Amino acid sequence: MEKLIITAAICGAEVTKEHNPAVPYTKEEMVREAKAAYDAGASVIHVHVRWDDGTPTQDKDRFAEILPAIQEACPGAILIPSTGGATGMSPEERLQPTELMPEMATLDCGTCNFGDDIFVNDLPTLRAFGQRMIENKIKPEFECFEVGHIDTALELAAKGQVPGAPMQFNFVMGLQGCVAARVDTLAFMVNHIPEGSTWTVTAIGKATWPMVTAAIIMGGHVRVGFEDNIYLARGHKAASNGELVEKVVSIAKQHGREIATCDDARRILGLAR
Repeated sequence: MEKLIITAAICGAEVTKEHNPAVPYTKEEMVREAKAAYDAGASVIHVHVRWDDGTPTQDKDRFAEILPAIQEACPGAILIPSTGGATGMSPEERLQPTELMPEMATLDCGTCNFGDDIFVNDLPTLRAFGQRMIENKIKPEFECFEVGHIDTALELAAKGQVPGAPMQFNFVMGLQGCVAARVDTLAFMVNHIPEGSTWTVTAIGKATWPMVTAAIIMGGHVRVGFEDNIYLARGHKAASNGELVEKVVSIAKQHGREIATCDDARRILGLAR
């Protein structure tokens, strides 16, 4: 079985210090949390950025400040800036980090409920994001919140409107209003992607650890971090993103999965060094 790529989503756009005081806002805090995850075994860092007061932003200059600082602290790590941003942001606002030519970035594959909000990703938006990634030679991570989002990604790829094979999918499961975090649903989604694709599971809240375990056993990859879950166990908040990654490493060892290094992750994802 292929080595396990661990992605750390260190802050997201929604969770705050009121939820967990370790959630990072400032550049220094972002670097601290990224390095904790990297040192624990994460080879990929998924990056949202905030202003120092915690307000989410897609400001290009803020990304330009934080991404190199994380890269310096985490040599070789794959950084995946978000183009999702936060609900209510315009497509133009969300696309800003792609101007920095990252090797990867997220590409959300459809409009969906996002708790009580609506996360808008219509087809014109997807085509515009795909065209930008083709032009800037950015490999997308296709964020699929519903089963139908896979079909959308595949149709766009077949038409040359987004970068194609090999494709990397992230199945986001357990978010209120979107696909439930269930092993049978995960198996269907995995069987629905093209041969040669790679896939990661992101499970929200209490679904995190059962779905992490399922993904490890099934040969996929996993994402954890404060964006998705702040607990190591019921009632036990993680002190850092590193603690969440350490738990993944422990589960992987129990099931005989080796942890991918940054070089391993690049090979598995088909990225040029």
